[in-house]
Amino acid sequence: MREKLRELQAFNPHVRLYTVNEEQFRPYGSVLTGYDFQEILTLMENTPIPQEGNTYVASVEELEQTAVKETLRASMYGGMDIQIGYCNGRNSSLNGLEYHKGSEINVAVTDLVLLLGKVQDIRDNSYSTEHVQGFVIPRGTAVELYATTLHFAPCKVSDEGFKCVVILPKGTNEPLDRRPEQVTAEDRLLFMRNKWLLAHPERTPLLERGAHPGIIGDNLAINY
Repeated sequence: MREKLRELQAFNPHVRLYTVNEEQFRPYGSVLTGYDFQEILTLMENTPIPQEGNTYVASVEELEQTAVKETLRASMYGGMDIQIGYCNGRNSSLNGLEYHKGSEINVAVTDLVLLLGKVQDIRDNSYSTEHVQGFVIPRGTAVELYATTLHFAPCKVSDEGFKCVVILPKGTNEPLDRRPEQVTAEDRLLFMRNKWLLAHPERTPLLERGAHPGIIGDNLAINY
């Protein structure tokens, strides 16, 4: 993986790139050990990668019938209900940054890169891409992203695209019944259930759906 990292760093001098096993990842999350994700990884072999864009499925019955789901529910999430889905695609760009009130687990089914930031760097509902750091996640690696970690869709590192398992508190990313009356400035960022989102101004599809154009700076992309 060190060789892959050096290769990606050479292609992407505009992004600070590391692996999730380096000290720089510690503020954003942790690498999970002790959990057996093999059953999920095997099931993910049958999920397609779209020809264009990304596909996100929040909850997949087959994935949620695996033994590790109950282990994660009882251990990682302290007994809270969870959902297991996936995000597969051909994305290469930042496009936006979201966060949840609760940790997200990502399991890399293929090698991929996550572009991450910190909620603490949001100012007046805006976030500068100068703070973004990228992290290479090797195939088969599972990571916890803390609730204070800004993230969005993974970026591919090959022409085949990427596959990533996404585990969240149950109900996350479902449509809002209605937008609540704004009480705080943060309410402007609420996009879906348990999903606060800042979109890059160039990402028209998100803006058309009502996302707040809060990303300042270049729409960073990962080259390979």
